[in-house]
Amino acid sequence: MTGGQGVTIKELPAELRPRERLLAAGVQALSNAELLAILLRTGTRTESALDVARRLLSGPDGLQFLAGATLEELQQQKGIGLAKAAELKAALELGRRLAAFTLSRTVIRNPRDVAGLLLDEMRYLDRENFRTVSLNTKNQVLGIDNVSVGSLNSSLAHPREVFKDPIRRSAAAIILAHNHPSGDPTPSQEDIMVTRRLVEAGHILGIEVLDHLIIGDGRFTSLKERNLL
Repeated sequence: MTGGQGVTIKELPAELRPRERLLAAGVQALSNAELLAILLRTGTRTESALDVARRLLSGPDGLQFLAGATLEELQQQKGIGLAKAAELKAALELGRRLAAFTLSRTVIRNPRDVAGLLLDEMRYLDRENFRTVSLNTKNQVLGIDNVSVGSLNSSLAHPREVFKDPIRRSAAAIILAHNHPSGDPTPSQEDIMVTRRLVEAGHILGIEVLDHLIIGDGRFTSLKERNLL
């Protein structure tokens, strides 16, 4: 290997090359790291592009870090220069715009509609993620925002953080959601207490909290359906 040149995906065995796997099995078969490696193309002197991708996704925030990172923060990561940082931000922004377009056509009529947006992703998270689904006056989805990562409690679910993005989106109402990594969506007393506190905060702000969904492994619990709001 010559000095200064990165390990390219072409140097990996054929069965491990993300591009070849995409052609053989389809884009849906690729992991997040493989998709990211295709965008990166090359790695560092000691890592393949796939290694760099896995490292970037190995933090507790995973894809959320990439989505929220600035160009400067991306360039602080080993193996990411200005060109790669710009390409990543462009790809992520295209994904965000497509997701926003799709979500803007989604109407929430019941808890199952919300679960349909969140269940497939959140059921596999290994840490509790707390999110808000912002709605307009017609119950159309304005956006889904990540509030915090970690066990749900009053400090992580502070009204200031919970309502920040819904206020920015001019939401008329929100639905709260978080996952239980154990797979059991049974609400805890802390879940119920935090929810009621946020319902009260919503009344003050003029943003109604319609429900709180707890996501488990392939199933969910609606606090509204259980009369626990």
